[in-house]
Amino acid sequence: MSAATPPAPARPRRDRGRLAVVPLLAFVALSFGVPALAMLHGAFTARDPVSGATSFTTANVTESLSGHYLDALLGSVRLSATAAVLAALLGLPLAQAVVTSRSRALRESVLTASGVLANFGGVPLAFAFVATLGNSGVLTRHLSLDDAGWSLYSFWGLTLTYLYFLVPLMVLTLTPALEGLRVEWREAARNNGATTVQYWRHVALPVLAPSLLGGLVLLFGSAFAAYATARAMVGSSIPLVTLQIADALSGNVLIGRENVALALSLDMVAVAGLVMAVYLPLQRRSARWLA
Repeated sequence: MSAATPPAPARPRRDRGRLAVVPLLAFVALSFGVPALAMLHGAFTARDPVSGATSFTTANVTESLSGHYLDALLGSVRLSATAAVLAALLGLPLAQAVVTSRSRALRESVLTASGVLANFGGVPLAFAFVATLGNSGVLTRHLSLDDAGWSLYSFWGLTLTYLYFLVPLMVLTLTPALEGLRVEWREAARNNGATTVQYWRHVALPVLAPSLLGGLVLLFGSAFAAYATARAMVGSSIPLVTLQIADALSGNVLIGRENVALALSLDMVAVAGLVMAVYLPLQRRSARWLA
């Protein structure tokens, strides 16, 4: 009696999953890969204003890292870092209050509002702050803030404006991490005589550290890429790299230096790459602790 022929092995589900990713990869390559290659090519090429010929050069990148362009890049880093740190300090206790709240309606309303405000920016946000805290704003006149030296059109005024969407973003980022803190950890710390401060110092904060740092990096990237709000509020009075890119794209550069905007964009991509290189390992480490 002959042995029965074994059935043909079914196609692994993993292979089907890989094929399903192909359209997404193609979309990403067209949407991000092609513009990135064009930016990279333009950043290292220059066009002769007389003959129109293009040639390879590093002058664009060198110029983007010197003079007022370097000041703008460092100004964006300083503004983004300051706003990110302040938003993290304000967002952590707010997120903790949301997680520990017994009111489901309050929790859902705060998270919903945070989701809306985290995506609220641009010219409407600038107009709202100008109407409220500008030179002739409602609160500025009623509280006589101008007599105290307040100016919305300054570094700290722009930082305050950025906090409007960065704090809600921090709440959304930290809420899942705070929910991952197990009740057993707090009870074990309490049974061993630890106070609330000791619990947060030795248990909660070490576990939350990757999420906190990851959220801080995410806030930095969000503030670093912001453009419309700063453009509508301060114009060119505060040096920011996004504003310098807009000026270069509008032709506010010397003839033959049009590609400086692409070099500035490459600098931003490099900073964003460093940010993501820090964020992704922290995110994976946090997921292991809070799984």
